[in-house]
Amino acid sequence: MLRSCTNAVILTVNGDEHMLVVEPNELLINVLRNELGLTGSKYGCGTGQCGACTVLIDGEPALACITLVVACDGSEIVTIEGIAGPDGDLHPIQEAFLDENAVQCGFCTPGMILMAGDLLRRNPHPTEEEIRHHIKGNICRCTGYNGIVRAIQKAADRMADRAIVPGPAAMNEQELVEEAR
Repeated sequence: MLRSCTNAVILTVNGDEHMLVVEPNELLINVLRNELGLTGSKYGCGTGQCGACTVLIDGEPALACITLVVACDGSEIVTIEGIAGPDGDLHPIQEAFLDENAVQCGFCTPGMILMAGDLLRRNPHPTEEEIRHHIKGNICRCTGYNGIVRAIQKAADRMADRAIVPGPAAMNEQELVEEAR
């Protein structure tokens, strides 16, 4: 007699807590898309090679197509749906991607934007070389990367002008809470 071995996990996704019962081999990308309805992260290669499934787990970029949900128990996860402001305003990185025509088919865009936010959190004024190095794990087959690089440079300038703490809105709120402690 075979028995299914399931695990209960608690994930905080884009600020909302979810208690889920999952199989031990369940991938994060499938739970985000199929269970939680967050379809911004894309299933591209399934092997961690393209970056389309990039999310932030506890503030660090991770590839959801090769990450087991059970490994995320108790973690804070931010997807592309979680970076807009609470009133739905686009994040400056999203604005810059639109302004610089850094979006064509859109498949790579969520991962690129999350990686851009990670870079700008670590380095608010990156050079073109630093930008290209940071996004090298995210494949874009449409834009040729020039528009993406310009968008990240423009986002860095806008965020400096507006004195915005780099990173997704959900992360900024968490950082402010931690700083207040």
